[in-house]
Amino acid sequence: MSRARRDLIVVGASAGGVEALQSLVAALPAHLPATVLVVLHVPPAGADALAPILDRAGPLPVRRAEHGAPLEPGQVLVARPDHHLLVVGDAVALSRGPRENGHRPAVDVLFRSAARARGPRVIGVVLSGALDDGAAGSVAVTARGGLALAQDPREAMHPGMPLACARATGAEVLPVAALADRLVRLVGEEVDVGAVPAPSELMQRETAVADMDPREMETVARPGTPSGFSCPDCHGVLWQIDEGSLRRFRCRVGHAWSVDSLLAEHGHAIEGALWMALRSLEEKAALSAQLADGAREAGRELTAEQFAAQARETHRAAELIRRMLAESPAVLLTGDSLVEPGRTG
Repeated sequence: MSRARRDLIVVGASAGGVEALQSLVAALPAHLPATVLVVLHVPPAGADALAPILDRAGPLPVRRAEHGAPLEPGQVLVARPDHHLLVVGDAVALSRGPRENGHRPAVDVLFRSAARARGPRVIGVVLSGALDDGAAGSVAVTARGGLALAQDPREAMHPGMPLACARATGAEVLPVAALADRLVRLVGEEVDVGAVPAPSELMQRETAVADMDPREMETVARPGTPSGFSCPDCHGVLWQIDEGSLRRFRCRVGHAWSVDSLLAEHGHAIEGALWMALRSLEEKAALSAQLADGAREAGRELTAEQFAAQARETHRAAELIRRMLAESPAVLLTGDSLVEPGRTG
């Protein structure tokens, strides 16, 4: 029997997550016998300010993750903008691998790589965020004998992520104020490393893709089955991956999408297409009206009326699209899910 202690905490957050992270870090003790790794979804060009913010919040030292930095207890490492944060052996790695759910860094990448490297020694914590990021990563953590915790969705500024995590894994749900106490009790617990399943082939391959491993990137066969849907990032074919109650998608070059994130991205694409259509119709109407005026000035009344009728018809079509943009349900414009977070339908 191979024994070890729980000594790695991975935390994921998105919208509304800064406040939750500050509260969590503030309540952790200075001599925590575990490493804490944090991913917050931020824009690629966003300010790299999270580490200083969290460093001021509590007694644990917080710093930006550096490629190859060892996992040392009593410290918090924060993912950098536009870089995935992974666990590789006893250290962290930074990667500019394919985005997952439109994000880099991505919560699922961190959780999955931690599960592969540390198995039951990992505790995953999902905080405030929209949609269902972190659910697939939490499934990976629990599949390897780790534990999943989630912020109480009723408390979270955006409940989607913790709710999806809880539904996908049965994660323990607690207010942020109680999460720190729970973590303190859990870290240091002995676990039997040899009693848990080895990392699945899917977990190995997906982590390798996130780390831009050329052997995996060049492999022709992809996990899952061709879906008939296209990747919003590169427009390649998406392969469907069913993992327990979760349905996910990944393209040939590695972009990954949950059901909710794929719906959201297509919603944004539809809105963009509608605005382009509205612009084209308005330009056509304006041009038709201009040609009608010119025909009247030239005394060609029949031609002028034809152009004027075309302008009126085009304005009516444009008005239909304006009403659609103004009144369409959120599922069209924001991609709000039609299924429960973490469910396949």
